[in-house]
Amino acid sequence: MVLFLWSPLLLLVTMVTCNRPEPAGVRIRITDKGLEMLKYETQKFVEEELSNISMPEMKGKEGRFQYTITDIKVMELNMTQAELLFQPELGLLFQVKDSSITLSFKRQILYWFFFDKGTINASAEGVDIQTALKFVRDDLGRLKISNISCDANIAKMRAEFSGTLGRVYDFLGSFITTGMRYLLNNQICPALNDAAFGHINTMLSTIPVRSEVDYYVGIDYSLLSDPVFTSRGMDMHFRGMFYELANQNVSLENTAVAPMIQENDRMVYLALSEFFFDSGMFSYYKAGIFQMHIAHDRMSKDMLMMLRTTFFGTIMMLNPALMEAPLSLQLEVTAPPKTSIRTSGATVAVTAIVNVMVLPPGKPPVQLTSMTMEAKFNAKVSMKGKRLSVQADLRRFKIFSNQSALESIALIPLQGPLKTMLQISMVPLINNWTKRGVQIPLADGMDFVKEVVEYHNGYIVIGANLHFSRGLRDMIEGSIRPGSEETL
Repeated sequence: MVLFLWSPLLLLVTMVTCNRPEPAGVRIRITDKGLEMLKYETQKFVEEELSNISMPEMKGKEGRFQYTITDIKVMELNMTQAELLFQPELGLLFQVKDSSITLSFKRQILYWFFFDKGTINASAEGVDIQTALKFVRDDLGRLKISNISCDANIAKMRAEFSGTLGRVYDFLGSFITTGMRYLLNNQICPALNDAAFGHINTMLSTIPVRSEVDYYVGIDYSLLSDPVFTSRGMDMHFRGMFYELANQNVSLENTAVAPMIQENDRMVYLALSEFFFDSGMFSYYKAGIFQMHIAHDRMSKDMLMMLRTTFFGTIMMLNPALMEAPLSLQLEVTAPPKTSIRTSGATVAVTAIVNVMVLPPGKPPVQLTSMTMEAKFNAKVSMKGKRLSVQADLRRFKIFSNQSALESIALIPLQGPLKTMLQISMVPLINNWTKRGVQIPLADGMDFVKEVVEYHNGYIVIGANLHFSRGLRDMIEGSIRPGSEETL
């Protein structure tokens, strides 16, 4: 009876747990300050797209006048009032007000038996353009533009005629400019729509979602949900999870504190949870790289003397002839290292087994003892360009015997020399991997500058400004250049 009463409650708890959204390991916010730089690049891109507008020839007849307009070219755009804004719960809004477009085209006019040709310089004035872009997460976890709403309006258009009968045909200007205004007005939005769906989405598709970091692990930067827009910024939530390349189906469950971003003072913010770092440690651990062999010739004379002194009795009991045989240390991490992030900084805790081995010539190695090592490393996080790197430094170190408490006491003199040796041999090996860094999900051509790292309880926030090493046009052309590959 009791089980019957509790069953609905258990079912409800199970459903809530299953439907709980996956926590983000990485969060990125682009603020309205970042839009100021993006506005400049967007404005240049729009000007270039509208400069390439292709317009059909115009033919018409008014009384005894017949005219043909060909070779229509956009000569100059003057976007005096351009704005790029966030639209809450939608996306981005790019709007241009009270701007002008200068055109040039050729004319052919027939009046009775008189034929005349020349050029016409025209200007569209009071040009208003409003384009709203809606961003979503696609099926692969990429950011893409899903919808565009565009509205363009030209208040008036003027034309100046040249040629032998230019002044005579000035009165035809109203007919010609009316047609030109209609054609141009209908070309602006299709040009911008093609640019957004074709070019910008192609560039967004080149931002890595799942990519290899090195020979052992990869990184998953897939979006977990559609981006969230407010009047002051755009927030994106990424999985931010490393995985072992040889076994990509095995992953670490994210139970860490979700990263939070509360600031808006800089152009861009990157927040990383403990899970981001722990998944990297877990993946490297599963790949088996946290193993190390320290040979006899890599140990100092003081270290060798300390080892022989400490295990003198053990060696004599095994075989006195082994007293001069080479020694070695075999270190193997026994569990995935664990990251802890607090306001005071970040640390990584590591537990490993250290076996002291004697190597008799021509014979199998003999184990003298097995020790447990507990170490804690300080981890300094830094960002350069688009690469996130970590610098480790050994902070605390402790060893104790796996054999007996008495042997643990005998190992106390070894702690200092072992710590020094690990600082010299193991820490550089770790930093050799971590200093290479991992790329964050930004388009090629965009970089972080003037970075500031802040440590919070459970996560790290990096605030920075944006720098375009290439223009938006170059970034797009680079993404669609033959030979460039999309990265899943």
